[in-house]
Amino acid sequence: MSKFKPTIEDVARAAGVSRATASRVINHAPGASAPLRARVEAAVAALGYRPDEHARALASGRTRAVDVVVSGCDSTKGWLGAHPYFGRVIAGMMPVLEEASTQLRLHAIGRDDTAEAIDEIAANASLGAVLADATPELAARFHRRCRRVVSLVPTAPMVPGMAADNTGGAYAAVRELHRLGCRRIAAIHGPAVNPCAIERRTGFRQAIRELGLAEVAADGDFDLQGGYRAAQQLLDRHPEIDGIFVACDYMAAGAIQAITAGGRRVPDDVSVIGFDDSIAAVCTNPPLTTMRLPVEEMAAAATRLLLEGIPASAHRQRFPVELVVRESTRG
Repeated sequence: MSKFKPTIEDVARAAGVSRATASRVINHAPGASAPLRARVEAAVAALGYRPDEHARALASGRTRAVDVVVSGCDSTKGWLGAHPYFGRVIAGMMPVLEEASTQLRLHAIGRDDTAEAIDEIAANASLGAVLADATPELAARFHRRCRRVVSLVPTAPMVPGMAADNTGGAYAAVRELHRLGCRRIAAIHGPAVNPCAIERRTGFRQAIRELGLAEVAADGDFDLQGGYRAAQQLLDRHPEIDGIFVACDYMAAGAIQAITAGGRRVPDDVSVIGFDDSIAAVCTNPPLTTMRLPVEEMAAAATRLLLEGIPASAHRQRFPVELVVRESTRG
């Protein structure tokens, strides 16, 4: 086997076409007939030619990059370092991007300028965007302006997305609390507009309805303080609670703090199950039983989909959610 990498000139020579024609075919540009395209593609396959991505980027004047869009964040709260979810998204994407010699561009959109910022990112997209937490409405807006987009959260019907079983995971968490002997089960939900929080709320309601339990719940904000306040409120109003499903680990960490601050023990008095299996789950005391959301795998799959070209509208890749048992539930 030759130690030299084939060049575009080698492809053109093997196909019997000009370098310009070979370049048009390789870059999916117009101007080459179907027979010429077939000859160039055959030569590419025979020679094992792979384009130099850095050279292509320099020639086009555009950076090869995948954008990550985080919407509705408050920059004053240090959102990137404070919330484990976004770090996991980036951790899943980076190995795929490095292998493809592609950059990552991170965009944090505030609550007041979301639509305009989405339009600007879509207009300047290179290889496309991964929407980390956009609402279906914002995802649909992006898709209308740029079809190179994949959502990591439940999304509009036409927008390609990675689909985790949020509803089934929440349902399974409540059933697990009941199996362990909890009979007064409450929930701490995420933001009412968040697509994942909506599905997890649905799963909780399905489970308690089947079990014949009363619906007892409070709203948090997918953060530590929100989980603390919600747990405090629940226990003040319903001191008989013996199990809590919390819609994300970060809130669950706050809930455990509130439970123990009020003189109760986890899990002896109150069992707690979170959702995500983030770093927060192993840093709580006691460590948190949780439903594992495969964020890194979802982010990697979304990135590969964009690198392959324009994703098909309504594409869905489904991911299971699994129970991870730790010490915050009774054995």
